[in-house]
Amino acid sequence: MKSDQNKGIIKVVLHLLVWAILLGLPLYSVKRLQMGNDFLLIYYMFTIVNGSIFYINYLFLTPKYFFQKRKYKYYLSVLILLICFYFVSDIAGNLIFSNISEENKTEELNKPPDDRGRPGPPGAERIDAGFPLRGGHIFGYVSSSLFLVFFSLGLRVLERQTKIEKMQEEMEKEKLNSELAFLKNQISPHFFFNTLNNIYSLIGINADDSQKAVLKLSKLMRYLIYESEQGDTKLSQEIDFMTNYIDLMKLRMNDKVTLSVSFPEKYDDISMAPLLFIPFIENAFKHGISYREKSFINISMLSEKDSITFKCLNSRIQKNGNGENEHSGIGLENAGKRLNLLYPGKHELKLAETDNTFEVLLYINFT
Repeated sequence: MKSDQNKGIIKVVLHLLVWAILLGLPLYSVKRLQMGNDFLLIYYMFTIVNGSIFYINYLFLTPKYFFQKRKYKYYLSVLILLICFYFVSDIAGNLIFSNISEENKTEELNKPPDDRGRPGPPGAERIDAGFPLRGGHIFGYVSSSLFLVFFSLGLRVLERQTKIEKMQEEMEKEKLNSELAFLKNQISPHFFFNTLNNIYSLIGINADDSQKAVLKLSKLMRYLIYESEQGDTKLSQEIDFMTNYIDLMKLRMNDKVTLSVSFPEKYDDISMAPLLFIPFIENAFKHGISYREKSFINISMLSEKDSITFKCLNSRIQKNGNGENEHSGIGLENAGKRLNLLYPGKHELKLAETDNTFEVLLYINFT
């Protein structure tokens, strides 16, 4: 709203500036070139006529008829406008040139005698001042007025098109924000339910560890609910969040699982969208570990100045069809959609799987 008001003010100022130049330049020319006031009268008369044609078409005819798909009314109105102002300019021009002619007659009558002492005869040396030839006046008026009509029409159409494009961009932005909010709201419950399942399985094994798990879960949910809702977050906060989640998952791991985690120790704490990497880590713990056979998870991150390379490789455990995998793709699917919306053309996501492994390679450029 404030931006639109500022643009409106700028447009008004530009119009006033143009008028100040159009009205002020002749005064400078008359003074510098020592031209008579007759020139000012003629110039301002034609300027007022042309300005009226421009603004009537720009402010009234184009929005009311041309934009409302009533083209025949628009063209008829423009024709009537040009005819009316032709007569206005013709009458005003005749009055001005008649006044100039009368002034010339008066000057001739009051002219002092010539070198031989003879007064000059009235009108003997006077050039008769009259309105320009009718044909030349019509041609000049039609060409200039048509130029103003098309110029004002083009300017108005351009402004309208710019406004429409801006509205479309705002609508796309609102749609994007709505989709991002929807996807993010899907991620949080999905993450929460999976973590509760992990804690549930831990309760029967170790009550103390399950209490620690609930405490860590509360910290994770605090970040999900409050911190990540503020918009962009910092890379350091995301790393802390992933570290806490991994610590929570460690509580239910046994010796058959090999876990390798490598997060950067020194990095630029860049701003980024929250919860970009956790779906892949969550997927690795959910589908990549087994209590009965050897399994592994390798998580690594490389942070450069304006980019991040994330890699997650885990073993692929075949599970019985007990309904557990019914919604197993929600997290990965949402992660891919969010990346496409947040960083279009600035990221590369590769998912590769074999019979025994599943690998995620994600590169994001934040510039």
